[in-house]
Amino acid sequence: MKKLMISLMVLIFLSEFIPIQAITGEAYAERPEPAHAKWGRLAMETAKEKYPSAKILDYLHIGREKRQTTDIERFKLWVEDGGKEFGLYIDIEFDSQTDKVVRINTRKTAN
Repeated sequence: MKKLMISLMVLIFLSEFIPIQAITGEAYAERPEPAHAKWGRLAMETAKEKYPSAKILDYLHIGREKRQTTDIERFKLWVEDGGKEFGLYIDIEFDSQTDKVVRINTRKTAN
């Protein structure tokens, strides 16, 4: 019984330092990058250009709106600038075929 307890304690101790994949041989695939990821990066770059000293606190992808020849990716960022927090909506319109940006609209929330 004592050997069993010691073996269990050693196994628990080692499991903290050795990934379970090394023991089982299982590997987990990385999640693919979402389609809106590059537009999200552009939204954050746009926010930093408009508010250079701001800190982006949170980020939300609202969704995509499809039009005839363009799509619009919509984001809401929560920003802190000069001690004040506010929401910043960023809409990125781009050509559906070429991904060329047509326009970027930003608007600050009322609060």
